[in-house]
Amino acid sequence: MKKFLIVDDHDVVRSGIKGLLLELFKPSEIAEARDGESATENLKHNQYDLIMMDIQMPKTDTLGLMEYIHIKYPDAKVLVFSMSAESIYAKRFLKAGAKGFLSKDAPLEEIKKAINLVLNNRKYISDTLAAILAEESISDTPSNPFNQLSPREFEIVSLLLTGQTISEISRLLNLQVSTIGTHKARLFDKLRVSNLLELKEMATSYNL
Repeated sequence: MKKFLIVDDHDVVRSGIKGLLLELFKPSEIAEARDGESATENLKHNQYDLIMMDIQMPKTDTLGLMEYIHIKYPDAKVLVFSMSAESIYAKRFLKAGAKGFLSKDAPLEEIKKAINLVLNNRKYISDTLAAILAEESISDTPSNPFNQLSPREFEIVSLLLTGQTISEISRLLNLQVSTIGTHKARLFDKLRVSNLLELKEMATSYNL
């Protein structure tokens, strides 16, 4: 019997994925989590054949969560399932240990293909991402400005864009407020933005 963990803060998304998995794998056992805290709690007590995880969830550093799962449970297979821009997020999550990055806009057959590939311990990369990676391999410049950020800066950008304050990010990442402030100033400089509004506008233009 296959065991799955769905990590997504939207009830309707979890319900949809659950229905699909129950249809594809009979019998199967499916657990649900709505944020990083409930996900880690599930992982403490169970082993899963596949974890399907969203990126944008409240009070959750998902890149940190991905790294934690990969280090703590190295055999865990994670398929990121998100509306977030594949061109910006996919490489980072694959590098952090995810087996695949799948868009929620993907057709049903593509979703089935991704799930089966990851369950068989293979990586899933969409045609779109494959084209992006090929293009970047022959180009000296990043395809978008967010790619020049360090992993920590990218984590902080992602959290700022979900509405987290500096003090909230400090608690979430277990870092000093001053350290977060330094990272924020540095990433603003790299992206050539001067405030959060400009950051959000740039993020929107790159589908972040």
